[in-house]
Amino acid sequence: MLVLASSSPRRALLLRERGYVFETVKASVSEELEEGIPPKIGVRQLAVRKAEAGLMQWLELGGDKLDVILGADTMVVLDSIILGKPASPLEAEEILQRLSGRTHAVLTGVALISGSGKIVADVVETIVNFRRLGADEIKEYVATGEPMDKAGAYGIQGEAKKFVTAIQGSLTNVIGLPMEYLSEQLRAWGIEQTNITSREVDNGLSAFEGFTGGTSAP
Repeated sequence: MLVLASSSPRRALLLRERGYVFETVKASVSEELEEGIPPKIGVRQLAVRKAEAGLMQWLELGGDKLDVILGADTMVVLDSIILGKPASPLEAEEILQRLSGRTHAVLTGVALISGSGKIVADVVETIVNFRRLGADEIKEYVATGEPMDKAGAYGIQGEAKKFVTAIQGSLTNVIGLPMEYLSEQLRAWGIEQTNITSREVDNGLSAFEGFTGGTSAP
């Protein structure tokens, strides 16, 4: 049994879209990190923290210790600085102004853990390039509310896809789960996909056909 230790609707959609059957628990953990910690170390640490909290909650609910718990955390990094979720529309505008015309990294830490003591954790990186953004279009985008619960103040599967000129790496990693990497890991843990898949996130990905696994432009 696969258990997603996250309340993120985007991660749940990605798993369902790939045909995984899973349960969900909400892993409430502190997302504070040691000052100056390298982003790759920090995002991996948070993924492990979430997976461990999810395992504890799952076992308290009567789950099997052999079930596989998935924890993940995504960061947007520009010039080695972590750009988190905006606390206000003004902060969202400021973050998008910083990303305008620049290339940034999206890091997702992925951790798989079971009650038997087995754990695997790694970080997947995708490089994203934004075109230059006008002040008015930034304001219009922020007014949609889409940036407010997302690292880096944008959702590549939503309206922000028009800001992107190229990506290098996994597109689903930018959304919240690097499904190419994760599918390989889950297979090694004995978690297989079903034959029935959902296309719930397809609309957001269709504009980026051909992006995953290399550099391209829409």
